[in-house]
Amino acid sequence: MDIMTAKFAVCCFCVAMALATPCAAAEAAIGQIKTETGTVSVERGGAAKPLTIGDHVFEADTIVTADGTVGITFADNSMMSLGPNSRLSLDQFKFDTTTQNGIFNSSLKKGTLAVKSGQIVRQTPEAMRIRTPAALLGVRGTEFAVSADGKSQ
Repeated sequence: MDIMTAKFAVCCFCVAMALATPCAAAEAAIGQIKTETGTVSVERGGAAKPLTIGDHVFEADTIVTADGTVGITFADNSMMSLGPNSRLSLDQFKFDTTTQNGIFNSSLKKGTLAVKSGQIVRQTPEAMRIRTPAALLGVRGTEFAVSADGKSQ
């Protein structure tokens, strides 16, 4: 390989790495499956796949339980548990580990959800919201449960 070819290859590699870095940052995991029983899946990018303990979840994922349950711990130490026949969309999650500031928005389309809020709510009480077909919940406390029947009011 001559010197020009080597320089070109290094240059192409650097450009490829520079272009790949923003994509990798956008795909950062926001949480991890800590418990699961029965049938639990994630809908991501138009495809569904089973979830198991240790799998990561990402912003814009939709978590679906059929006959199962799932427990998720998020980057700010928030914990969510979904009951059977539930559907939860992780609409928006931003968390700064240095300042503890962030935002956490999700939508419970149907089913049951128990939540123990984490550092985002401790730092900024109005920063967590859960939308249901009938209401928008602004989370100010630390623990709560909600149920949605999947029908709009």
